[in-house]
Amino acid sequence: MGSMKSLLPPIFLSILSCWCLGNAGPQLSHAKVIGDSIKPGEVLGPKQLLVSASGRFELKFFDNSSVDGGGYLGICNTFYNKWVWVANRDTPIRGSQVNFTMDADGLLKIVHDGGRPILLNANETAPNSTATLESSGNFIVKEFNSNGSTERVLWQSFDHPTDILLPGMKLGMNLKTQQKFMLTSWLTGRIPASGGFSLEWNLTANGTGLLIMRHQGDIYWVSGVGSNSDFENDSSLSYVSNENESYFIYSTPVSTPVWNDFRWVLTEDGQLIDYKVSAHENKMSTYGMCFGNSFDRGCVEQKAPNCRNSNHKFEKRRGSFLPKSICFSDFNSSIINIGECQAQCWRNCSCVGYNTILDVNEQTGCCFYINGQFVEDKTGDQEQLYVLIETGNQLPRPQTPPPTEKRWWIWIIIATVATLVVIEGFLCFLWRKKLQWEQESNEEAILLELTNSNRFGDANEISNDGKKGHDLKVFRFASIVAATCNFSTENKLGQGGFGPVYKGKLPEGQEIAVKRLSRSSRQGLVEFKNELILIAKLQHMNLVRVLGCCVNRDEKMLIYEYMPNKSLDFFLFDPKKRELLDWKRRYNIIEGIAQGLLYLHKYSRLRIIHRDLKAGNILLDDDMNPKISDFGMARVFGRNDAEANTERVVGTYGYMSPEYAMEGNFSEKSDVYSFGVLMLEIVSGQKNSGIYHRERPMNLVGYAWELWREDRSLELMDSTLVQSYSELQILRYIHVGLLCVQEFAADRPTMSDVISMLTNETTSLPTPKQTAFPAQRNLIETNLFKNEQESCSATITISDMDPR
Repeated sequence: MGSMKSLLPPIFLSILSCWCLGNAGPQLSHAKVIGDSIKPGEVLGPKQLLVSASGRFELKFFDNSSVDGGGYLGICNTFYNKWVWVANRDTPIRGSQVNFTMDADGLLKIVHDGGRPILLNANETAPNSTATLESSGNFIVKEFNSNGSTERVLWQSFDHPTDILLPGMKLGMNLKTQQKFMLTSWLTGRIPASGGFSLEWNLTANGTGLLIMRHQGDIYWVSGVGSNSDFENDSSLSYVSNENESYFIYSTPVSTPVWNDFRWVLTEDGQLIDYKVSAHENKMSTYGMCFGNSFDRGCVEQKAPNCRNSNHKFEKRRGSFLPKSICFSDFNSSIINIGECQAQCWRNCSCVGYNTILDVNEQTGCCFYINGQFVEDKTGDQEQLYVLIETGNQLPRPQTPPPTEKRWWIWIIIATVATLVVIEGFLCFLWRKKLQWEQESNEEAILLELTNSNRFGDANEISNDGKKGHDLKVFRFASIVAATCNFSTENKLGQGGFGPVYKGKLPEGQEIAVKRLSRSSRQGLVEFKNELILIAKLQHMNLVRVLGCCVNRDEKMLIYEYMPNKSLDFFLFDPKKRELLDWKRRYNIIEGIAQGLLYLHKYSRLRIIHRDLKAGNILLDDDMNPKISDFGMARVFGRNDAEANTERVVGTYGYMSPEYAMEGNFSEKSDVYSFGVLMLEIVSGQKNSGIYHRERPMNLVGYAWELWREDRSLELMDSTLVQSYSELQILRYIHVGLLCVQEFAADRPTMSDVISMLTNETTSLPTPKQTAFPAQRNLIETNLFKNEQESCSATITISDMDPR
């Protein structure tokens, strides 16, 4: 073993020794080896481990409780004592009792007394399966036939890499499932939670590969393509692209020593370390660290303050700052990785160094050094800091004159300057803490307001996982980042005026939808509080369920149950997809929406006017059952209130009632009008703005009115319903829809009346009066002109007809 170590470059060994100390954490001693596999019914305890046949990899628990208060299950490279994979990196184990097991169905799970089991291979199980730690470091679950042969691979850790690329791992994408194979850095050198850096591989238009490193989702380093790529001519890299997958994979050459068990490492500070070690070459290349004015190869140019220039960069050095500088700490909740500390230091012209630290609550923070003089330590005893240097120049060192009596005045100057620096730094520190305190107080007030018992009923204190007695959670920002793959574009479900919506998956396997309010949204916080407060009091099968929220400085997110069939407009207004909506499904959707509105208007704990009912806000579950969503515009009414008035008209073009669009008056009948428009859209398969008349402006409402007057209402029906419709039902639903969109609110039925008319086919229907069929845009333009004359403060917020 010693001879093998001598082959390694000295810098290689020094970095690896730092990893052993930084990442491993307290280790379990005297652990018992139970083999290399685990089968259904077997259990791996905290003092047991799996060892690969080669002996180079171990699967076991490790404890970082002194750092982040939790434990983990991971795979360790025994030669370097380096954790190459972590099963539960974003959900550390909090309980005292823990074990890892495979149940009778082949489901791998970490069971602990601190919360729900952590599932590894949900939906990828089989009773006759075995999980094996292979010599490659891959932990793989295989299903076996009765004769002992392998039937298929169900799941493998190589498909879920952390920060290290092992030989045999893929970097790319599964084109069928859209799953990305990418590296994600640790949060810090000792906390394995997902950090701010990721490395992915994309296939370019000309068929060549491109490595992309991101920080917080933004590209800041690329490998280059073709002859400009450092990896293009590497014979150990194989590129694969077909209809199923697009990726590259690293294969270990035959001549490579047995101890070279990993190739690439993505560090917590955004460096990609590439080890090329074989019988013929010992080489380590480093890429990344591109913040600031770095013109290193592959770095994407970043905007920099005027005080920085192209010669400035940060490097990791051992030493300290003189005079002995105070570490100005920042434990702001938005700082989740060393890269963010670096970015903040770079933007502050007085900052000359930084590092990460933990506060008393074990939260990650930044340590900034202001206007100090760095003195490098050659002994290697002092801690490593990130220091601002000027490329090509030696680090400036303080020149201390001989301590003679003639130089006493120099000491006075140095002491005076040092005192001024300390005072300036201390004042800066107090100012920053004041801003931080105000921000945190504001956020705490928001969370307390949203989660106190007066609003949500009986509520216990927030537990470690943020759960409350009302089943709403306050999610950690890091867990949402992990669930959405750092808000990747592949997970984006849609975009609206409030901001984007992302699909996510929690560690226990639950799928979620994350509504991320735009930082530039003027109404974001109001709608955020409004929706969370309202939805906590609403429980109905036709209302979407909100699981919780996440507040992180200017980040505000709502976490919903995930609706796999998206929204109604996704099917209804697509010429092909709407064929899936036969008449039975459509009238079930109409009746479900009606029941949800009736609950809001009459039977909920609060009397609520939705104000933005439209096809894009009707979500569909697995069975195509409708659920009303998006309560950001909703208003609470008193039980005895008939209507209200607002100067801030909000809603969607085509769905707003005339009295609301023109006068700002809204009531239950405003929602009834929107429901009527929605009914006519569902029956016709057309948008309200999608019908035009040659001679005069007309929308779907006006077109339906003209057909009804001419006794030709059946012509409104969607042609795809000819095989499934009931003529009497179609005509009745159109008739009820026209009653809902009558011009005057007093003429429209209540939702109780609507449901009675829809479900009791023997009830005679009144004759609809004039509908509000002129083009809605004319109403809105009239309202705008009227408001401009009456009040400069009047506000109208109109969404497009397209779903938000």
